[in-house]
Amino acid sequence: MSDIEIAQAATMKPVTEIGASLGIDAENLEAYGKYKAKVNLKYLTALPKRNNSKLILVTAISPTPAGEGKTTTTVGLGDALRHIGKNAMIALREPSLGPVFGMKGGAAGGGYAQVVPMEDINLHFTGDFNAIALANNLLAALIDNHIHHGNELAIDIRRVTWKRVVDMNDRALREIIQSIGGVGNGFPRSDGFDIVVASEIMAIFCLATSIEDLKEKIGKIVVGYKRDKTPVLASELNAQGAMTVILKDAFQPNLVQTLENTPAFIHGGPFANIAHGCNSVVATTSAMKLADYVVTEAGFGADLGAEKFIDIKCRKSGLRPSACVLVATIRAIKYHGGADLKTITEENLPALEAGLVNLERHINNITKVYNLPLVVSINNFTSDTKAEVELLRARVEKLGVKIVLATHWADGGKGAADLAHAVVELCEKPQSMSFVYEDSATLWEKINSVATKIYGAKDVTADAKVQAKLKEFEASGYGSFPICVAKTQYSFSTDAALRGAPSGHTINVREVKLSAGAEFIVVICGEIMTMPGLPKVPSAERIDYIDGKVVGLF
Repeated sequence: MSDIEIAQAATMKPVTEIGASLGIDAENLEAYGKYKAKVNLKYLTALPKRNNSKLILVTAISPTPAGEGKTTTTVGLGDALRHIGKNAMIALREPSLGPVFGMKGGAAGGGYAQVVPMEDINLHFTGDFNAIALANNLLAALIDNHIHHGNELAIDIRRVTWKRVVDMNDRALREIIQSIGGVGNGFPRSDGFDIVVASEIMAIFCLATSIEDLKEKIGKIVVGYKRDKTPVLASELNAQGAMTVILKDAFQPNLVQTLENTPAFIHGGPFANIAHGCNSVVATTSAMKLADYVVTEAGFGADLGAEKFIDIKCRKSGLRPSACVLVATIRAIKYHGGADLKTITEENLPALEAGLVNLERHINNITKVYNLPLVVSINNFTSDTKAEVELLRARVEKLGVKIVLATHWADGGKGAADLAHAVVELCEKPQSMSFVYEDSATLWEKINSVATKIYGAKDVTADAKVQAKLKEFEASGYGSFPICVAKTQYSFSTDAALRGAPSGHTINVREVKLSAGAEFIVVICGEIMTMPGLPKVPSAERIDYIDGKVVGLF
């Protein structure tokens, strides 16, 4: 059966029962139908800390078209921990409609390791992304309205940096001319749209620790610059109050379940490039008050997602993973070794041997740079041969890291039981997670640290304008911010075609942007888009509604 057919055949429990399994009574649930609910934020805030709760970070090798199964493993591990008798829950990101209707087709796990109701999660869900878009676009409207009605703040219309957003891949909106049609429509200027998940509001939403913190961070957003080149803050437009009102309900975590009825918070969904790629701090910290083991994931590979999880989310929230799971497939490793996608299911030991450098670098980054206890999880496919598995096991174990073959896609939680036992064992070991750089380092030093320590680069370059911008940020008091590097997820370099583990390359910083509300500096390298386009044959062409059922999601 397809993923959606498996999900539609699932026996779900009412969300009130899922809540009750966590000790949440019905009064603290705001139900959206039978199987999904928002959990009252005041209730979650009042819960005492569970001192022994363990956070498990699931990450992966560099993504490939062959697939790795990071979300599938996150779900499978959550089910497996419950299967071996542990009190566990999951904390995930919400999927964006852009990738759902673009290339991805869905992001709720796969096979028998899925969160449900799958269609709802992948489509409108509880409307959180709509609320984030509305809050974002309200701020944009307030900017243009202020300029139209006299521009008391002396905003330079050439230096408005705040963009509107829509939750769809639409390349036609990247660059636009707005406010045409006469004086009643404002002042014409160049503008553009980003996708919702790339917006600073999304990043703030997922990093804020409370409603009060959310409002404060929104007020600090720099929306542009005045004629004297000083920044314009959202608070100067009195925007933060109304924007918080729009977001107040969305800010409450969403409770759903897996196919095996394991509780899951799915909340927030920032891009792993432009934003930090992690679910909300509120959801993760709340889950750790409700369960002994919380499984979460970070976007893309361990060089992007895990690095941002550690250097941004952990730095801001105080969260510390007790263990890390690195997900890979033999197919994907062979692809990194030069194998063709058409022959990816055929035994190819030379390609596997060549591609192992990608896995090994991620292992070294996690264990030696992030300093986290690690287990490698191989997401098993029927095409994997005994010789390939043995070669992989020997190479990983030589590095002093445990490796586990997991079959959760086909077998659900029981298929990842060995992985669950390995994770529990790791969680009992002392950990002392390390950041890649310290707050006190200069912004340029932070960029160099990530590029050389994590990407294997030899050098970082940037033109004079970028260097001057970094100095300007430091002079304005933003030098202590962490950095959020936006680059291709497919390679350690900025060239998506360079598979494996390229070394000695140069990382060129094309642009830097200030996210003053989210409190990080976006560092753009290579051809990264904040508004993606649709592929030649988008997933949307396969999605339909037939005989009362959604089809085509995968």
